[in-house]
Amino acid sequence: MKNKQTETIYYGKLEHNGWSFYLAATDKGLCYVGSQNNAFDEIENWTSKKRKDAMLVQDEEKVSLYKEQLISYLDSERTALDLPIDLNGTAFQESVWNELQNIPYGETVSYMDIAEKIGKPKAVRAVGAAIGANPVMILVPCHRVLAKDGKLTGFRGGIPMKEALLALESKK
Repeated sequence: MKNKQTETIYYGKLEHNGWSFYLAATDKGLCYVGSQNNAFDEIENWTSKKRKDAMLVQDEEKVSLYKEQLISYLDSERTALDLPIDLNGTAFQESVWNELQNIPYGETVSYMDIAEKIGKPKAVRAVGAAIGANPVMILVPCHRVLAKDGKLTGFRGGIPMKEALLALESKK
């Protein structure tokens, strides 16, 4: 029987102009963006559930490129993020997360729109669940998805963070 290889997840904290959240990356790319003002245990809990064999290592240098681009985005200097991501979900989740990446900066769509785009128009609730499981908020812009009536609904980072991100993108 082979020993499971332990994956290393490097993490650091982005703190800039009122924004404060943890970031985590593997050697493949960004794998987690934490919620605004949440404690370190958020990332620990996610790792223990989603990347059981991973070892968390604090390394600000390993996440510095991600921080730099996210800070440029948060400062409205950048509308697109060009960073590698390391998503690890089911085939359905990954199809939803891939579709989210097609939503243009400053625009919003509904959960129904996403369900239709992935060819599963009756799977609106499952699409909502997949969006809620998105580990890489902002880069995989789930904040751009609204209810059919245009209301802000569910966001892992909390509605205030969703509102702040949408307000940021509406400035351009």
